[in-house]
Amino acid sequence: MILLDLNIEELKELLAPYDCRSFRAQQVYKWLANGCDFSEMSDLPKSLRDKLGENHTAQPIVILESIKSKDSSVKFLYRLIDGNIIEGVFMPHDYGNTLCVSTQVGCRMGCEFCASGIGGLVRNLSAGEILGQVTAVNRFLGGNVSDRKIMNIVLMGSGEPLDNFDNVVKFIDLVSAPYGLNIGKRSVSLSTCGLTEKMRELADLGLGVTLSVSLHATLDEYRRKLMLIANKYSVTDVIAAARYYFQKTGRRVIFEYSMVKGVNMSFLDAKRLAELTKGMSAHINLIMLNKVEGKNIAGCTKQEGERFCEKLRELGVSATVRRSMGSDVAGACGQLRRSRING
Repeated sequence: MILLDLNIEELKELLAPYDCRSFRAQQVYKWLANGCDFSEMSDLPKSLRDKLGENHTAQPIVILESIKSKDSSVKFLYRLIDGNIIEGVFMPHDYGNTLCVSTQVGCRMGCEFCASGIGGLVRNLSAGEILGQVTAVNRFLGGNVSDRKIMNIVLMGSGEPLDNFDNVVKFIDLVSAPYGLNIGKRSVSLSTCGLTEKMRELADLGLGVTLSVSLHATLDEYRRKLMLIANKYSVTDVIAAARYYFQKTGRRVIFEYSMVKGVNMSFLDAKRLAELTKGMSAHINLIMLNKVEGKNIAGCTKQEGERFCEKLRELGVSATVRRSMGSDVAGACGQLRRSRING
């Protein structure tokens, strides 16, 4: 069993046959949150550490590789216990360091602009495997529970978070637990390609995380060319679910919009975006596409992206062009993993 999968009450229950004193769970959890293995848990009896090591796993993530970009972001490649490989990106910002984490090995959504889905979904990550990415990188950067080096979490790595709903929700509870890393839920952003039933279910839980919705087109005919999921959920469906999330939580919704030259950047697209988001607190995050091998899709120039952003602002829409980070180290989702698997 991966102990990072457990909350404090579940850990108390697991430890009871080994040591019934309740404070042991808090000791163990603090070590786990610090990214430590059993051999490092110096305030536990050696006999307890040995027993735990025989039957359980402390840290499910091993950092295989870290590559620092010229913009100071760091791309991480991780190995899981079963040998599968996932990845993530650390992004330093003035408003707080951010870690992008993966929620699945691969992805089954098949978005045209994303490398994560090439090869399909291998499996879901457990809550502890998602959390393990945070504990591993926080330790790598010299942090601990008292001096965190990670302030924000974005669930925007490989995989569709809402396709792994239960494990992702538990991860959010674990990463925000006061006895662990204590990263507030309002500092967590979750990106979805638009699984509308799960968006509504997430809203009803009232967790208060920031919801980022991959929209990428204002018309169904174009969205279907970019995203397979658009064959099931229309633009109208996705916007309605986003409005529901805003109404239930009061949280501004972010719409991710990858700019594809000749497809979704006309003045009419800008007008439709303004109409779609009218009456709700929303922000359009315009994305400059990275080139993905095996995907025949063209991005735009920086100047073209800025012009489209200005069109939106003139229409009263809150919009920015997302700062691209890590492009020189295969920073986009799935790129580094695929290069290592295929290499």
